[in-house]
Amino acid sequence: MAEVAYRTNASRIADEERDVRVEDYLNDKLQNTTDLANIDSLLEDVKAQQLLLQQQLQEAKTDLNENTKASVAHSNDLHRRARHFKSQQNDVDRRLMIVTQSETSDDAVQIFDSSMESLRKLDVAQEYMELLTEVESLSAEGRRNFKKSPQDALQPYLRLQILVNALKDAQPAAEDAAPHLVDHVDRTARTLWKQMKDAFASEFEATLEKMQWPRKDVTLDRQLEREWTDGVKKLLELQEPELRARDSQTTNSTGGDEHLVLLPLEVMAKPLELRFKYHFEGDRPTNKLDKPEYFLSHVIGLLNTYDEFFAIYLQPILREHFGKSNLALTSIYIDSTSALITAFLPMLRHKILALMPQISQQPQLLSHLIHELMSFDVSLRDEWKYDGGSAIEEWQGLTWEILVKKDWFGQWLEVEKSFALSRYQNIIDTPESGEIDYDSVDPGATKPTYAAIRVNDLLETVTDRYRPLTCFSQKLRFLIDIQITIFDRFHSRFHDSLEAYLARTSSIARTVQGVSRETQAELQGLGGLERLCRIYGSAEYLEKKMRDWSDDVFFLDLWDELQDRARRSTGKNLAGPMSVEDVAERTSSTVGSEEDSGALFDETAGAYKRLRVRTEGVIQDMLMYSLRESLRPYGRINPWSSLSAESSSSLSLTAELDATVQQLNDYLSFLSKVLAQAPLRRIVRQVALAMQAFLWDHVLMRYTFSASGIAQFQRDVEVIWETMDRWLGEGQGEMGTLKLKEGLVLLGLPVKSDEGEGNGDEDVGLGLWEVEKRAFRSNESGREVLDELGLEVLSESEARHVLERIIELGH
Repeated sequence: MAEVAYRTNASRIADEERDVRVEDYLNDKLQNTTDLANIDSLLEDVKAQQLLLQQQLQEAKTDLNENTKASVAHSNDLHRRARHFKSQQNDVDRRLMIVTQSETSDDAVQIFDSSMESLRKLDVAQEYMELLTEVESLSAEGRRNFKKSPQDALQPYLRLQILVNALKDAQPAAEDAAPHLVDHVDRTARTLWKQMKDAFASEFEATLEKMQWPRKDVTLDRQLEREWTDGVKKLLELQEPELRARDSQTTNSTGGDEHLVLLPLEVMAKPLELRFKYHFEGDRPTNKLDKPEYFLSHVIGLLNTYDEFFAIYLQPILREHFGKSNLALTSIYIDSTSALITAFLPMLRHKILALMPQISQQPQLLSHLIHELMSFDVSLRDEWKYDGGSAIEEWQGLTWEILVKKDWFGQWLEVEKSFALSRYQNIIDTPESGEIDYDSVDPGATKPTYAAIRVNDLLETVTDRYRPLTCFSQKLRFLIDIQITIFDRFHSRFHDSLEAYLARTSSIARTVQGVSRETQAELQGLGGLERLCRIYGSAEYLEKKMRDWSDDVFFLDLWDELQDRARRSTGKNLAGPMSVEDVAERTSSTVGSEEDSGALFDETAGAYKRLRVRTEGVIQDMLMYSLRESLRPYGRINPWSSLSAESSSSLSLTAELDATVQQLNDYLSFLSKVLAQAPLRRIVRQVALAMQAFLWDHVLMRYTFSASGIAQFQRDVEVIWETMDRWLGEGQGEMGTLKLKEGLVLLGLPVKSDEGEGNGDEDVGLGLWEVEKRAFRSNESGREVLDELGLEVLSESEARHVLERIIELGH
């Protein structure tokens, strides 16, 4: 009943929804009476739509019937295949249990898998045996052939070498599953290679004996050249697989592995090596620990002697043999000169490595050997164009091998540092080291001390000693551990000297330490000035040198590489134990930043600059203090109100100013010899301002002046100006005391009556009375009259104060 009621209710709801839709449709189509005229067309459209819907419904029913039949057929097929598979599975389980004699199918599967694994191992063992059989067959064929026809022995050897390379390449994928097999095949190939090499080398040595090798003027006739060429080619063919394998390893690695020596050159180098050992490994006079240049120059001599022979006879063979392979890109295989150098390097390595322990405790010999080695490496790189087989990276050299690979760099660095610091101390201890050197720089430049020049020469020598190094970290260690360390020590010495001077000349020191008048006079006089100029000149000289070094190509390249490494740094040390922060602290704060500015000596040069600027300030203070003290007697006299009429042309310098002028002259005479014009003028400008302030405050503003007093004061100031101009140039004295100069202009204004009754002279411009009236009238009037007089420095109030000092005005 409930289901019937539910269906009835659903039918009723559907009818109601249909009625609503019909009503909405009619309301939409029949909105007014005019729409009733279209009722026929509307009925036709509805019928057409009904017909289309019925057609679509029929097609859908047809598709549904077809899909239902297909689904039933597919389901029946799946059931049939499932039954067939289950029947087969039961049949397999039954057979497997019969074969394995098991009671259950799971036990049967385990036993069957174990049998298959055994079968797989049997197949692998069979393949191993087949490979070992092939290896033994190739080895035996090679041994048989090279005795009768060495050329025929190359083919089995090459096949054997291919097997070795293939096994080695397959090992990573096989997770090193057969190391013993690979080792056996490799040893078999090497044994055969050694036997063939010995046989080929013996034949080649016989040919060399016919050539009388290593005679200097070796010439080959046609027959002998043919034998020599055949011997070279056989050795090259024998070695080629090994060369290719080594070249591939070198390409895929970043290590500094030694390159192979070409076998023909190895054989030809043997008698030369015996000669080398005879001269440099026995008791011969040529074998001296302190003369490594003997055996190094001997090798250069061998290159000069035999390079032409190999260029004529060997170079065409190398080009023909390797020209079409990747080995043609490696200079030590394709270039006869590079190949010859490579052949000489092993005997050099042996000699050097044997020599190092003997001289390790003798610093001078160790240093000498390393520097001779660097010169030798530079000669091979620059003169002989040797690149070590790499066209991309520069050959590191034997020096790099000894210092880095054999780890001798730390000891050598300590030796060089000890030498440099010892030389530095000797420079400092020299009696004349603190004296000023007037001859080593241009006449117009600031003069440094002998010590500064010699320390600079020492550091330039250090640069020359490590410039040939190819390792970045080694060069940076030299820079920081030796050069910047010496710069820092020298800076500390001058800094301490300046601090000692300040301590002894301060008022507290004079009171507490009881500095004598004689010592005080020496420190404040020319002696103290010379002491300060030593510091200033040395600081400026070394600061400029460091700026110049920063523009040197060597240091620019080092800076660029430092920046590149610092920016890519992942927290590892840049040079030895030094981190990026440590290097930045010793070189430049911009290390590792994205800034384009900066240089290696920024921090050190900055320290010297601060020392120079501070010393310049101390020189200024010392001169100003000394001259102010000298001017005090002059400031206490008062002859300025005298009414005596003395001709200005006959005026002499005031006696109380004689000492000041003489002292100023002595100071400027000395400073002009030791300072360049720019710092000299900077210092004297401040001194002139200090003297101007004293004369203004203690003379001009303190006393009143008559005409004769004005003339005398003008004369005194002119003498000071003349003294300054004598050492600084015309007009420099007045430029330093413009305020005082303009005050003197006001003091020297002529006295003219208002009615123009004068002494009959021509009009000389503004008179004292007119200027006085206009100056005191107002600030605007005062500024106008000062402008008319050309006075730019004095203010209106200062001008009034000056005018008040004139007796004639009677203020």
